[in-house]
Amino acid sequence: MERYSVITEKNRREIVLLRAFPCAWGKCTFCDYIEDNGRDEEEMVRQNREVLSRVTGEYGVLEAINSGSCFELPRATLEDIREIVDEKKIDRLIFESHWIYRKRLDEMREFFGIPVTYKIGVETFDYDFREKVLNKHADFRRPEEVAALFDSICLMVGIEGQTKDMIRNDISAMKKYFKHGTVNVFNNNSTPIRRDEELVRWFMEEYRWLLDDPDVEVLYEITDFGVG
Repeated sequence: MERYSVITEKNRREIVLLRAFPCAWGKCTFCDYIEDNGRDEEEMVRQNREVLSRVTGEYGVLEAINSGSCFELPRATLEDIREIVDEKKIDRLIFESHWIYRKRLDEMREFFGIPVTYKIGVETFDYDFREKVLNKHADFRRPEEVAALFDSICLMVGIEGQTKDMIRNDISAMKKYFKHGTVNVFNNNSTPIRRDEELVRWFMEEYRWLLDDPDVEVLYEITDFGVG
């Protein structure tokens, strides 16, 4: 498991994969990522400290991800990140949060005292597919609702049952309402959700231009950020 990487192309930054307490929702049908979480706080803090010790601050931007939301990171780990921010002169943090924490986003901004860019995994703006198939537990209906709170979204493409029109609408909303976006091409895992190979091929051809878009990162493999 690689937990530290440096992104040198789009949106240059350092990125760390940290361990946290269980995801507050933890019922998304496509996700087995939550198996990385834990309850042994002392061990998680120790592991996270080792990972954070590799941060150099070379780009002034640090992205910290975990198997859930940033609000589930141990308090001691948040304090370690704050020390790194000060020591390495980091001027922007990137965190990910579930929709259920949308009323708490300013807490992290106040805690760290620097700009925080929030990502959210919407997966799709198609309400029925998101809630009835993916079970995201995120009750927004329109992209504008998300854009009012979050800076960046993560979409997921290539799932059985998803349609080309869904993907077209999602990409259009991403480009219209958000400064930045990440598109995750679904890879089969231990869950029952399956990848639609034909849909993936169509997407990679139809939206090849996203690979050159400076505001969009396309992850064909889950480890394309260098962590995982």
